[in-house]
Amino acid sequence: MTVLDSRALNRATLARQHLLTRAATSVPEAVAHLCGLQAQEPQEPFIGLWSRLADFNPRQLDDALTGRTVVRTHLMRRTVHLVTSDDALAWRARHDTMLRQRVLGTWRRELAGIDVEEVAAAGRAAVADRQPRTMSELVQEAVEDRWPGPPRRVLGELLVAALIPMAQLPPRGLWHQRAGVRNLPLATWLERDLDPLPAQDSDPVGQQLLRRYLAAYGPAASADLRAWCGLAGLPAAVKAIREELIAFRDERGRELLDLPDAPRPHPDTPAPVRFLPAFDNAILGYHDRSRIIDDAHLGLSVAGQRTVLVDGRVTATWTARDHLLRVRPLRPLTVLEQEAVQAEAQDLATFLDEDIEHIQLGTES
Repeated sequence: MTVLDSRALNRATLARQHLLTRAATSVPEAVAHLCGLQAQEPQEPFIGLWSRLADFNPRQLDDALTGRTVVRTHLMRRTVHLVTSDDALAWRARHDTMLRQRVLGTWRRELAGIDVEEVAAAGRAAVADRQPRTMSELVQEAVEDRWPGPPRRVLGELLVAALIPMAQLPPRGLWHQRAGVRNLPLATWLERDLDPLPAQDSDPVGQQLLRRYLAAYGPAASADLRAWCGLAGLPAAVKAIREELIAFRDERGRELLDLPDAPRPHPDTPAPVRFLPAFDNAILGYHDRSRIIDDAHLGLSVAGQRTVLVDGRVTATWTARDHLLRVRPLRPLTVLEQEAVQAEAQDLATFLDEDIEHIQLGTES
């Protein structure tokens, strides 16, 4: 079985994430290909798409959100993701159990003794009038009087992140807008019913998730797939389509699965500088992230640090505030690398449109 080293895996990831060459594709097509973008920080997906798409204009994502072809919702790993409406409807039922387990596990003591189905029914009754609500308003109207014990935040998270499939409505998530979260059931916002979970042992939704994940993240191990989506019970899906796939090994000896015709560029393929947003799935979408980030810097990816890829790897962090775009390298950069970072930073400053007056390439952290 062919062994793929870290650099080969890195170039495969960059190619599939549109980080080797910016793609000439629409926003909904890009969001679908990437299987969504993590979006709890509402402005970050704009940066992620700018780094991946040719001639990206923020209005394109605004139009997709207001036109309901893309939606903000809790999905993979119980985090807010920006996904296409089709994927939200097709995938939500497969994520239900995981979403409930994660909320109930996080707030086990606070929710002890709560009848989850009764809470869900009360929440659904409250939103039947098809009116958007904040989480606090939903708790106040639906469950606070009947379940006064748990903190309101806990009840609210149970309702909007687990029990009722919700969309977070615009203007939340629009370019350069600050807006609180207003929730409406997905089916109401999209005017389409959610797909039911098929009662098949072969897990057809899991099969679709696996194919789509490999197209955007592969080659990858089963543990990487689980880390990306947060779902358990995927072995049936892997088994069902295994004959469609090819297999490799990584340098640790793990089996990696992949689609036969997916791009796997030569390891020496040049990789341009790319600025990534906070919580980018190019980093977070794996259990073993060594293909793109050194172990010493793993904490950056979960702490919400924006990162810079140099030669395909996380090599710096960046911030933009007070009219300053500051890049902090994690290792010394060569002169050519500094020039490439400066050039991409200048383009980013223009895109951000935040009156950035200076770009500072700081010293090694």
